[in-house]
Amino acid sequence: MVELELNGPPPLQPPPLTSDPRITHARAIKSPFTDISTFNNLITQYSKFNNNNLFSYALRVFNHNLFPSPNVVSYTSLVTAHSHTLHSLRYFISMLRHPLLPNHRTLSSLFATAATLSALPFALSLHSLSLKLCLSDHPFVASSLLNLYFKCCLPCHARKVFDEIWQRDSVCYSAMIVGLAQNSRSVDALLVFSDMRCHGLESTVHSVSGALRAAAELAALEQCRMIHGHAVVAGFDSNVVVGSALIDGYGKAGVVEDARQVFVENLQVMNIVGWNAMMAGYAQQGDYESTFELFDMMEGGGLVPDKYSFLAIFTALYNAGKFLQIDRWLIRMKEDYGLEPTLEHYTCLVGAMARAGELECAERIALTMPFEPDAAVWRALLSACAFHGAANKAQDMARRVLELEPHDDSAHVIVANVLSAAGRWDDVAELRKMMKDRRVKKRGGRSWIEVQGKVHIFVAGDWKHERSAEIYQKLAELMGEIEKLGYVPVWDEVLHNVGEEKRKEALWNHSEKLAVAFGVLCGSAPPGKPLRIVKNLRICKDCHEAFKYMTRVLDREIIIRDVNRYHRFQNDNCTCRDIW
Repeated sequence: MVELELNGPPPLQPPPLTSDPRITHARAIKSPFTDISTFNNLITQYSKFNNNNLFSYALRVFNHNLFPSPNVVSYTSLVTAHSHTLHSLRYFISMLRHPLLPNHRTLSSLFATAATLSALPFALSLHSLSLKLCLSDHPFVASSLLNLYFKCCLPCHARKVFDEIWQRDSVCYSAMIVGLAQNSRSVDALLVFSDMRCHGLESTVHSVSGALRAAAELAALEQCRMIHGHAVVAGFDSNVVVGSALIDGYGKAGVVEDARQVFVENLQVMNIVGWNAMMAGYAQQGDYESTFELFDMMEGGGLVPDKYSFLAIFTALYNAGKFLQIDRWLIRMKEDYGLEPTLEHYTCLVGAMARAGELECAERIALTMPFEPDAAVWRALLSACAFHGAANKAQDMARRVLELEPHDDSAHVIVANVLSAAGRWDDVAELRKMMKDRRVKKRGGRSWIEVQGKVHIFVAGDWKHERSAEIYQKLAELMGEIEKLGYVPVWDEVLHNVGEEKRKEALWNHSEKLAVAFGVLCGSAPPGKPLRIVKNLRICKDCHEAFKYMTRVLDREIIIRDVNRYHRFQNDNCTCRDIW
């Protein structure tokens, strides 16, 4: 009994989250033996009851005169309670003035807040402090720091942080994989995922879904299948996040049948994200009927379509050449579902109207829609003007694009092609001088093909591949064969004021043709299976025409995914019906 009086009663235990923290608070005020850990726990408990208007009590507890001298845990609780707001940063500055130094939990919360607020200068100073305190390589801190740099689009900074972590755990690897995938560093993301598995670390839902996102970006079917197999073994295949990523991966690889199988297997847990991913897979193929079918099924299942559902509908109609139906769906979206179209929806409508030949109407929509037109809107109009050979209109649209993005190489190139096709060489020369004065460089086209899980990348006129001599020999054989079948080069996008040999060489050495030649040379797919190529830009008219003939020579399907859509070449035809 005497010992109990000397030492005091045991500290109050924090209540379960379902109870009211004010009960513990009242007991703490009454008790003469309440220690600092109880007050720290109260701050944390109050911060989790934001919806019950108890959030402000966290600060009251901290400022209460009964509160013993705050320690680093007290300040960390307060910083975390106000995470993702400027108050979090202010309390941290107050903490340093006491003076108290942060621990790993303080820093990880602050890096997350800096990422949300895009407070990069503050984050850089905080990173410097973490280095001085030897906390920057702590898994909690490192993961938050990786997330910060990726959100600020600084993947090189993130890579340096990652390389300096001595003991990487699954959380650090997951942050790295997801961040690289989100920053379009897909090959790097897959390499990091492979490195994680080689080190024997367990996968997480985030690392698997991040790797699948990277595989989807590359349309790397074999990678997607390998990660799918790993997800099954790890028990993640029935997780809704991984399931949605699998659907997206197979859809972007053009294998909608496999995407549909995953979708059906996970139908009971599938959310709106998975439904939209499945619709987007059909939309890329221009399969508007299947997209409509899923839309109706989704509604029948009680899910409410969102803006991405309608974007899939618009994309499907556009890729199917059903341009004028998009206007009706836009009206339905607003009137029947109460959804306000975004800039992306209007961009799709403008592009569709312009592609249908309604150039004046499309421009009128762009100027009267409830958004300020961005470069993507004018670029859609520019592409349509080029398609219809409207040189004057194309010049006007290019001017609008370049007012917003002066270094946009595609606008310069498209209008130069239109002008050269019209024989307006003085205008072409002036445009090229403008590009030179502005130091605008044409973005190189890249195409890649996956062979036995490895991605091979090609650029136009590329001789860097170890089998380049064989590739060019095979390509020459293919081009010779299709010329015998009646193939005639399409010169639209090649300068007309150079010799025919130079023009032919420029067309023959396009990156997608090199990728196809390599695929044939190395036997990338068994007989009867299609060759699958991905291109980072729009496929050119000549390659599009050449691949129609190549399917006859090779007696197999060729599938090209360009920046706009899928092209499936078979029997002298393409599924896009020459609309892309």
